[in-house]
Amino acid sequence: MDLHDVGRAVWERIVPASVPETGWWVLLALAVALVAVAMPPLWRLARPAVTIVHELGHAIIGMLCGRRFTGFVVSADMSGHAVTVGPRRGAGRILSTWAGYPAPAILGTLLIQVALHGWSSTALFAALMILVLSLVFTRSAHTLLVVLATAAGIGAAWWWGSPGLNALITLAAGVFLLLGAWRHLGAVMRGGDRSDDPGQLAQLTPLPAWTWNLGYVIVLATCTWWAGTTLIPQVLGGL
Repeated sequence: MDLHDVGRAVWERIVPASVPETGWWVLLALAVALVAVAMPPLWRLARPAVTIVHELGHAIIGMLCGRRFTGFVVSADMSGHAVTVGPRRGAGRILSTWAGYPAPAILGTLLIQVALHGWSSTALFAALMILVLSLVFTRSAHTLLVVLATAAGIGAAWWWGSPGLNALITLAAGVFLLLGAWRHLGAVMRGGDRSDDPGQLAQLTPLPAWTWNLGYVIVLATCTWWAGTTLIPQVLGGL
């Protein structure tokens, strides 16, 4: 296979495909996501995906606010942290600190939309590129392995998966990230640690941690509403 053939093969896997007809695959994707979030052994295996998106949410918003992203870590207990360099206080620090918990919900909702509109392969390719680029910012062997494993799984699905399979995987991933965002937020609201994002935001602003948690709930609820308005007709059509 020469470079022209490789380029054509890559392009064919990036452009939007026809949307699979509503049916069993939508219900299967929802079931897979629900089981992955609800069952502790599966949640422990899949949770790093939520953590990676959380940390990259900090990083991306931080860079958009003029901060310098220097690296991130996914710990063995599947918690994580990202480091951006810039002023210790101010809007950039506040926004980058805030961005972690909404990131999985926002990305999950977007994946739900693209999965149901024929853009699954495009989304998988974009996710693969972001993960490959993020490898240079990993700051531990465990983080490197987690990101490599996630990228390998996405890359295999993107290259060898059919449009229907990619739509199923993308939809399941979107629902999983949305539900995982709620589970992550529930954990931090129960914990109330000053080192968690709401606690840090309370130290950076006059607002107490509970107001930031309330803001997270509003964002996640909005994402859930948007996802629901798209998914419910699909689910009813598949029954």
